[in-house]
Amino acid sequence: MKKPIHDFRESFEKSIGVDHSFSFWKARVALYAILKTLGVRQGDEVILPGYTCVMDVNPIKYLGAKPIYVDIEPKTFNMDVSQLEDKITSKTKVIIAQHTYGYPCDMDSILEIAKRKDIPVIEDCCLSLGSKYKGKTVGTFGKAAYFSFQWNKPFTTGLGGMAITNDSELAEKLKKLCNESICKPSKKEVLMLAAQLAIYRIFIYPRTTALAQSIFRYLTKKGLVIGSSSKIEYEPSMADDFFKGMSSVQARSGVRQLKKLQKNIEHRKRIAELYDELLAKKGWQGRVFDKGVIDPVMVRYPVRIKEKDKALEEAAGAGIELGSWFECPLHPIETPLEAYDYQVGMCPEAEKASREVVNLPVHPRVSERTVHKTVDFITRFKQAE
Repeated sequence: MKKPIHDFRESFEKSIGVDHSFSFWKARVALYAILKTLGVRQGDEVILPGYTCVMDVNPIKYLGAKPIYVDIEPKTFNMDVSQLEDKITSKTKVIIAQHTYGYPCDMDSILEIAKRKDIPVIEDCCLSLGSKYKGKTVGTFGKAAYFSFQWNKPFTTGLGGMAITNDSELAEKLKKLCNESICKPSKKEVLMLAAQLAIYRIFIYPRTTALAQSIFRYLTKKGLVIGSSSKIEYEPSMADDFFKGMSSVQARSGVRQLKKLQKNIEHRKRIAELYDELLAKKGWQGRVFDKGVIDPVMVRYPVRIKEKDKALEEAAGAGIELGSWFECPLHPIETPLEAYDYQVGMCPEAEKASREVVNLPVHPRVSERTVHKTVDFITRFKQAE
């Protein structure tokens, strides 16, 4: 194992407080590895919220299993646990608990149901690095968890993902799977990603994000940059080189980012609290969560508005960084829902949120001035109820 990857894994384990970690080219590969080692196969069912990214559904489909969607509750956008038990059948193999936007799930209730039904729980921590539930860090509750280090996640290594577990038996299976099956990224992929990371650090700020995203999408289509997702990943068919490990370039970036993690977390909390304050002054509903139970570290700050499309269009021209997560129950909007076993009407709260929610930036390059400007912009529109 190359030393940078070993160092990153070791540092990440210490940061989260777990015994075992496995690094990958992308987080969806980490989820695939966990599902495969848990024995998910043809005919099984995997439960997850119907308000997620299609890239989280692909590994389920790759293994021949069927995704079963649970609707969300409207405040934290997490799985509505009151609906979970009704979705469990004799075919249910795994429950995926996604901590959406940084809000931790109701882990007590999910784990109680899972234990009673003897079903393992995987935590999707791609949006929640550093968040805590009842004082305990997310990612340490279930059988395993996975994290993303993609461009717009809590910190970035360009692309990248990590699977973690405290279960020694599962860790041995993951190790065996990686040793037998994992492939390396090509030199071209690594060089392109390294160049993109350098450009990202120099040029990407809130006022330039919209333009940068537009240019990036164009270059991705032309094959001139490494995109977060390839065309084949919008279909439930697995590419030959999907099961790919992390590069040293990503690992070195990860080690650097972990050294700044606490400062990153403190910044995100401060910025989110400032949004709370400024939105309240404008008469808007900000975050609503049980502060005695969860301590969120937001990857983005979600708000509901009317005229979502208009707001996104005007934000780009005004130099406002405004996110569109999630554009549909299985983000992005281009997803062929039926190919992923989703029928319109399955998750009405998720579909409503998709029509209404935009999200405000909280990352380390967001200043207090940016927050004021963003709140002034967004409150020109009407808040959706």
